[in-house]
Amino acid sequence: MSRSVRGGLWVLLAICIVRFWIVPLPSSFWVDEAGTLFVVRQGAHHPSLAIAPQVPASIYFWLPRVSERALPWLPQNPGVTEAAYRLPSVLAMLAALLLIARIAMRLIHPDAGWFAVFACFGLRGLNYAADDARPYALGMLMVSGAVLFLIRWLDRGRVIDAAVFLVFAALIWRVHLIYWPFYVVLFLYTVVRLARAETPVGWLAGAIVWAILGLSLIPVAVEALSLFRQAGAHVITALPGPGELVRTLKFGLILWSAAIALVLRFRGGASGVRRLPATSVVLILAWWLIPPVALFAYSWGTGNSVFVNRYMSFGLPGIALCGTLAAAFVVPQPRWRWAAVILGAGVLIFLGDWRHQWPPHHGSDWRGAAAAVNALPYGPDLPVLCPSPFIEARAPEWSPRYPLPGFLYAHLATYPVRGRLELFPFQTSPEAEAWASHIGKDTLQPFGRFVLYGSSASVQFWSDWYLKQPEFEGWRAHRLGDFGDVAAVMCGAPDKIYRRLSSAY
Repeated sequence: MSRSVRGGLWVLLAICIVRFWIVPLPSSFWVDEAGTLFVVRQGAHHPSLAIAPQVPASIYFWLPRVSERALPWLPQNPGVTEAAYRLPSVLAMLAALLLIARIAMRLIHPDAGWFAVFACFGLRGLNYAADDARPYALGMLMVSGAVLFLIRWLDRGRVIDAAVFLVFAALIWRVHLIYWPFYVVLFLYTVVRLARAETPVGWLAGAIVWAILGLSLIPVAVEALSLFRQAGAHVITALPGPGELVRTLKFGLILWSAAIALVLRFRGGASGVRRLPATSVVLILAWWLIPPVALFAYSWGTGNSVFVNRYMSFGLPGIALCGTLAAAFVVPQPRWRWAAVILGAGVLIFLGDWRHQWPPHHGSDWRGAAAAVNALPYGPDLPVLCPSPFIEARAPEWSPRYPLPGFLYAHLATYPVRGRLELFPFQTSPEAEAWASHIGKDTLQPFGRFVLYGSSASVQFWSDWYLKQPEFEGWRAHRLGDFGDVAAVMCGAPDKIYRRLSSAY
């Protein structure tokens, strides 16, 4: 490989990292990231977290705590805190990329590492996790480390590789309780290697290592089982259909990878691919298929849907490796790195979101919405109605007098708003509507205006609800800006709000 191609790969990698991972760092937190900030600043044992005990149940929070300790030396400006909290995920994903490249080189081809790296950038979910102040990048680092050192142990039989494998594998479930299906991937690969006698490791040694791993996971299993009893209270999505399962398999990336390799084969001569061990194919396919299939089956088996894209993030490296495997059957051996250049350039061009100079990390601009509310010229007595963005916000745990700061309103601790806060639940209920009617007559109507600040769906519901009430006849809703799936709306009589708003903006 010429120096120019090698240098081009490094330059392309740097551009991808900057565009996909670094540029979105200063943008507004979304609501789960606000939850991260809440756990770090208020502590994992804050009383309000009792309603969602699964939230702080992760070793991940040690990473943003380190960033939090660095914050006194940083200016407390918008964007700085967000970037500091997200940086650990960027570093974790960089380490995961290195491990994924090494896995591709061991399982597929010595020159396949670069291709696997750019295949990772072709997955929006992986790029999203890389600058998300949540546990998913760390989870991908742990599963990739467990796979690499399991391969090394089964290839060489060295105790040190088994020990490192145990560390990574024991931490997977401690990063996120939903990552349990990955142990099926690791166990299946171990059994297949042992059954085919393609390892110097014997059955006894394998049983000992897995017994140690099982013992290390007992405390996590006990915690997971205790949380299972209340799992239905935290379901945020409907049961998935077959189409959703197929979409999670990302056939598009796999087909594009094979197509790039096929073009290079026609232009570069016969394929130089070596024969791949069946066990390597088994591992890659298992990493690709088991995570979404297991969570799909769990969702339907229990009736509690966990089929959420970010929950399946631990399977994303398997998709990238599957795309690399598809390319391996046709790409000419000398053209692996050229294939990586083409794939990386294509990913950058088509997924780089060039419509935005500074693409946001998430479509929730809580920071901008809070700033718009705080810029209103109505003083601290302005009623600000705040529906909770968390599904757990419902009676009896929720009440209009819910004490702040509290997890159910973590976004208010992250991006405070001025005004007289009136707390609403996640969804409507007879109690919520009775409360809404009470403050409508006693507070909102006499004041002459109020603000709704929350997720777009909740704000739309309560805005429509209030404007249908007889005491608010003639009132209108005025959006304070475009904040993605967050909304800030001023409601009032037109002659009472528009003149003041025009002077404020």
